Order: sequence, then structure tokens, then C-alpha cells
Amino acid sequence: MNTPEKLRQDFVRNVQLRHLRCLVAVAQERHLARAAERLSLSQPAVSKTLSELEAIVGARLVERSKAGRRGVQGLLPAGEQLLAHALRVLEALDASAEAVAPASGGRIERLRIGALPSVAPALLPMALARFREHWPSVQVVVKSAANPVLLDELRAGELDMVVGRISDPRLMGGLSFELLYTEPLVFAVRAGHPLVARSARAVSVQAVLDYPLVVYGEGTIPRHNTESFLSARGLVLPPNALQTLDVAVARGLLAVSDAVWITPLGAARGELADERLVKLRIETAGTDEPVGLLLRSDAEPSALRVAMAALLREGAKQQGAPPSQPRRKPQG
Repeated sequence: MNTPEKLRQDFVRNVQLRHLRCLVAVAQERHLARAAERLSLSQPAVSKTLSELEAIVGARLVERSKAGRRGVQGLLPAGEQLLAHALRVLEALDASAEAVAPASGGRIERLRIGALPSVAPALLPMALARFREHWPSVQVVVKSAANPVLLDELRAGELDMVVGRISDPRLMGGLSFELLYTEPLVFAVRAGHPLVARSARAVSVQAVLDYPLVVYGEGTIPRHNTESFLSARGLVLPPNALQTLDVAVARGLLAVSDAVWITPLGAARGELADERLVKLRIETAGTDEPVGLLLRSDAEPSALRVAMAALLREGAKQQGAPPSQPRRKPQG
């Protein structure tokens, strides 16, 4: 009979580093062929190693994509649990290797930051500049993407921290969230837009729908809030609204057209401050969403993360945002 103690002993006796490296590569690449290339193995070898690990654990770890067996839809609960431990083991191994055989010329320190496109413009530039003053030799990598992508990469160890939003509890497992501030949706247009010039009074949402709209992509929180805001007023988002996560594209389009950009305040804060963009007088109470700092709950202490987190908190305060709250780990 396979008691918990026997299963534990079997796992300790049979699991190898190649199994853990395979799981981490598959979790990070989300594709067996890319994981194989990363590990310098053939795809059948990766599939075999993954199957061996699942046999050792006694449970399925990876959910294959419906589009084909090379694709990976995600990790199953057992895979998520094992991934956290695998990352710690490999990180400890790397640290041990550095201790006994330091890299020639010194090890290059790196900080990998994920940030929502709607958040990065307002919060990151000043924090990055000040970080560079104190840590000039550190390699900083910033990735901008949708919230689910950033959380997946944070959990898989590809990012060290994320400036994003709290998500579905299923996506928050193993992550902590610290509130930095909340921000509402705004309706932004270019200076001199007809809706601005027409009247100094509040603008009706119905009037906005007569102009081209720029909105965030499907599945994002700003898009969900936009649709909910319109639905509460008996309106629907026009099907021809331009969808983009690229704030530079949105700003550029507003500069040369009469389009209206429905966006979280932070993405347009700088342009609104210098009056290149104007916020329409539309009440958007109830659209506020929290923006915060997300970290892996099991991540080893890091001076780089601590320093950047402090700069981000300070940046949030300078924007007139509420003070940050103690970090909490969501349930689920």
C-alpha cells in the first residue's frame, strides 16, 4: 500500500534535477518544442522526462493544449505546487555554484520587472531612473503585457516582480499582493477635440459613442470595466472600437484624430498634466481598480526587489495616491 510516507520516500529517491529543470522549462515556455530547445533536448525526450516526473509524483502535472500536444495550456494544481519547490531548488543550486565557482568578471545581477501597459508609463520611469542611480551595474529588464501573462511568468520564476492588478484567485496561488493605489477610468481626447470645444458642461456618454473609440483588449480589467460602465447606462461598446494594449498607439491616434480613449488614469496621467490630452467631464465613479506590487510568496529575500519596491511605493505616493497597505496573500 502506497502510504504518504512511502510516496515521499519514493519521490526523494527517484526525482532528479533533470526532472525539475524540465518542469520549470515547460512552465515558462508553455510549449514542449520551445522547452526542448531551451534544454538542448529533443521534444520526445522532454515528453518522456515529463511523463517520468508525473509517474514519480503519481499525478498529472501539465494540461496539454487542445490545439496540439506540443502546446501547454497550463499547470495543474499538483504541477503548480511542485513548480514552486522546483524553482527554489534550482535557485539554491545556482547560488551554490556561484559560491564555489564565481563567474569570471563577476556575476551580472539582474532584476526582471513585469508591468501592465496602463500602469508602466506613470509609475516606472522615475522609479527606474532612481534605481539606476543607486544600482548602476544591475541589468534591468522590463516586460509589458496583460495581467494574466505577467502573473503566469511571475509564478514560473521568469519575472522577479510585477506591477499589476489582483486577479482571479486561481491565478493568485503562490503570489502576494501589496496595494499601491487605485485608479479610475477616464475618457481622454486631444486638446481641441469637438467634445471639449462644444461646451464646458459635462459630456454625455451617448455623445462619446458618436466618435471612434480606443479601448483595451478583451480579457483585460480595463476592458471589463469599460463594458460594465456602458452596460450600467444601457449602452454597449461599438464593435468597431479599436482595441490595443499599446498606450503609445492610443496616444498617437488621439493626436491625429477625434478618437476617444477609455483608459485607466495612470496611462494618460502625463499627457493630461501637460494638457496634450484632456479628460472629458464624465463621472466614472465605481470604475476604480487597485494597482499593486505582486511577488512570489516563496521568493528568497532580494536587496534589488526591496529597493525597487520602495521606489515604487514612493512613486505611488507622489502621484497623490493612497498610501500602500500591508502586503496580504489572497486566499485560494
